[in-house]
Amino acid sequence: MDQMRAARLHIPSRTLTIEDVPRPVPGAGQVLVKVEAAGVCLSDVHLIDGTLTPTYLQGDSVTLGHEVAGTIAALGPDVTGWTAGQRVVLQAGEIRDGRLLTRGVDYDGGWAEYALASVGTVFALPDSIPSEQAAIIPDAVSTPWGAITTTARVRPAQAVGVWGIGGLGAHAVQLLRAVGAYPIIAVDPVPAARRRALDFGADLALDPADPRLRKQVLEATGNRALEAVFDFAGVAAVREQALTVLAPKGRLVLVGLTDKPLTVTDGTRFSYLQHQILGHYGSEENAVPQLVALTEGGRLDFSRSITDVLPLADAAKAVQRLHAKEGDPIRLILRP
Repeated sequence: MDQMRAARLHIPSRTLTIEDVPRPVPGAGQVLVKVEAAGVCLSDVHLIDGTLTPTYLQGDSVTLGHEVAGTIAALGPDVTGWTAGQRVVLQAGEIRDGRLLTRGVDYDGGWAEYALASVGTVFALPDSIPSEQAAIIPDAVSTPWGAITTTARVRPAQAVGVWGIGGLGAHAVQLLRAVGAYPIIAVDPVPAARRRALDFGADLALDPADPRLRKQVLEATGNRALEAVFDFAGVAAVREQALTVLAPKGRLVLVGLTDKPLTVTDGTRFSYLQHQILGHYGSEENAVPQLVALTEGGRLDFSRSITDVLPLADAAKAVQRLHAKEGDPIRLILRP
């Protein structure tokens, strides 16, 4: 049987190793994709450090990687409408038996030379979009897109705040600008992240430790406060601070994941102002083709988003760089 290289995470020991494994064979309704680029996400870091555990994984090991672009290598016996060699990008998960399963978490992902994909999770990729940029669309871009357009339902000219300007937060700023939000206020303790927020289109970038933060937000919004706020950090202090600058009937959307309890310090104020806290995960099934079309049409540009490209053998090094924020990466890409 043909072998391939894959970055496998053993869940009980949280050990990441590059292994030779059998190359998968596409079954009914599946295609085999030769991976050209696979993104490294903070979720991958959290799987390795143990703060995130797969819910539906069968077995005790998984090939990581939920941001994948490549070319079709082989088709399952009944698959039509696709041809070998076609450029594609893969949805970051799929619905199976009514449950949302995540690629590279609940089933094998794209930190490998080849990846299996159900045909419904495969989208054509135009030649104008490089694989490295396409690979990040299914999470680093589509997750904030879903948070903005579906969960928060942001309208043009609404005042918004983004806490945490990492891989997802930076794209949230870019996408909020694309949908006409104003003003866009970014909050991050790291000066480089604040500079990046302004580069990506934020109108104001603030330090959460600045005692004048609330005053600055109110000045920037003409005393309206923020109609929608996004927590990309998954940290209690962020949620507390965001609620202090949330407008009446404002929405706080939780995108950053946490396994800690969610608390609201002043429940009376929360109810009086009719605030809402909304959980968010992933994106709608149409998000990836929408974003591919917007990128092809020149509305979005992810050329600045790729901090570095590393070989698959350096997967552990990429994870360490992201964990340590070494070089302040937006997205690191693995290339098999």
